[in-house]
Amino acid sequence: MNRTVDVLKEKTAAGFERAGYDGKYGFISVSNRPDLCQYQCNGAMAAAKEYKKAPIAIAGEVVEQLKSDPVFEKIEAVNPGFINITVSGSFLAERAAQMRTEERFGVELPERQQTIVIDYGGPNVAKPLHVGHLRPAIIGESIKRICRFMGDIVIGDAHLGDWGLPIGLIITELKRRQPELPYFDENFSGEYPKEPPFDIGDLEEIYPYASAYSKEAGHEDYLKEAEEATARLQKGDPGCRALWQHILNVSVEDLKKNYEKLNVDFDLWKKESDVEAYIPDMVQKLKDDGYAYISEGALVVDVTEEGDKKELPPCIIVKSNGATLYATTDLATIVEREKLFHPDRIVYVVDKRQSMHFTQVFRVVKKTGIASPDIKLDFIGFGTMNGKDGKPFKTRDGGVLRLQALREAINEEVYNKMRENRDYSEEEARAISEKVGLAALKYGDLSNQASKDYIFDIERFASFEGNTGPYILYTIVRIKSLLNKYRENGGDIDEKTPLLPPEGGSETEVYLTLNRFADMMETAYAEMAPHKICQYIYELSEAFNHFYHETKILSEEREEKRNSYLGLIALVQQVLEQCIDLLGFEAPDKM
Repeated sequence: MNRTVDVLKEKTAAGFERAGYDGKYGFISVSNRPDLCQYQCNGAMAAAKEYKKAPIAIAGEVVEQLKSDPVFEKIEAVNPGFINITVSGSFLAERAAQMRTEERFGVELPERQQTIVIDYGGPNVAKPLHVGHLRPAIIGESIKRICRFMGDIVIGDAHLGDWGLPIGLIITELKRRQPELPYFDENFSGEYPKEPPFDIGDLEEIYPYASAYSKEAGHEDYLKEAEEATARLQKGDPGCRALWQHILNVSVEDLKKNYEKLNVDFDLWKKESDVEAYIPDMVQKLKDDGYAYISEGALVVDVTEEGDKKELPPCIIVKSNGATLYATTDLATIVEREKLFHPDRIVYVVDKRQSMHFTQVFRVVKKTGIASPDIKLDFIGFGTMNGKDGKPFKTRDGGVLRLQALREAINEEVYNKMRENRDYSEEEARAISEKVGLAALKYGDLSNQASKDYIFDIERFASFEGNTGPYILYTIVRIKSLLNKYRENGGDIDEKTPLLPPEGGSETEVYLTLNRFADMMETAYAEMAPHKICQYIYELSEAFNHFYHETKILSEEREEKRNSYLGLIALVQQVLEQCIDLLGFEAPDKM
């Protein structure tokens, strides 16, 4: 099913050609003046330069060729040379009817399917998920779903941080607290315990303490010891490796539970350490090919390119103590991903403050040829989630807020709003508030352009009115209720129910908004922009609710028209539910 703008473009291009002009000028856009028209062609303005003719004259000639086409209810040339278009109601109804019969509501699959690896989430083991982990998880999850919907093979990877200094800090602190453990005995030759000497609660206390302690003045020896422990881990020390495995097992189990509650699912739980085997050969290749050299004891690769306004720092591959860094494992991960998945594209959903890091990594790949130059490497940098004071979101005492606490707070806000207005049992209210709370949380974030900072306002995000997740869900529940009421009275609606041309402004707006679905999805996919979907479903919800308040749907006396209304809103429900699934949440049956 061709997009609406493509259908109209084909017709206007033919109109230009019949009038004696190049069909390339028949491009179409959605009107930015909906009070004047629905679509617009500005091609006559551009054609005027080539044909040295007044644009209004060209527009008038093109309109003359098109005015009898039944697709157009109204088409006119307007000074200084615009072609304003209003499509016919029968065309809109026909397009909507076609959407109902297609699996993707008219979205066409690409000619060539891509394989895409999306690197998102990125938590470090042994550390609790906090508000900083929210954005990569839900933005990456939505992008993964969008790409799959558009026909790509998509592999989502959590890419755990398990190979750096945080592990060394935990090992160092454990040794101080429990020096008798066999992991610290150089002469130990037996099997290490199967049960870990800590639980997730212990780890969540140990790491922040060790990290803070290592940064305090006078504790340089402690930091050095942690760095040495990290190096020993990476070189294969059995005690460090055994502790690391315990840390990994305890952490991943807890992480999976937390991500599940966010409706975030990874295909892979790969770790930095998984690419350990790739690093020696990769480093050797960088040396042999003359790209890597020693600088101040470290092995580095220059990444500054001609045309850069300022020199970029070299990318450090191996530190002077022999330890690897994030850059090393990120490079080796690209090598591994090419070997395992042969991706066309690798997408990183990471804090935009990591831009320099990924610029260095991508340039090393491009410069050295350690991976195919055909792999497209994309960095989607997201902004900061801030409190009402405009500063990064913190707890009242200034600490980093745990993600679980944030989720519970917004669920409680939704729960309180529901109990104010509805008489639900405690169990039912809690169950509904979890779904609505997740929608409030995700929509509140995803409705913002990923690269921008935004203010996290629990009261506004949990509101049942305005551009919020609960408002979108309430619209879906309203449609469900209306259709259920009709079915309870013996009615039946399916995709064969004829859709009649719209008769009024609000009904027409519903049809028009539905017709923009394919255009919107292609834009959201091309730009990897979930906020485009949020914007669309808010517009569709607004269009439906205006129609709902202006129209007596179930009491419409004309049976065919009543059924058409119901078929139309059933399509609205399906499209809204598809969209919220792409955003990573679902609607309850009632609110």
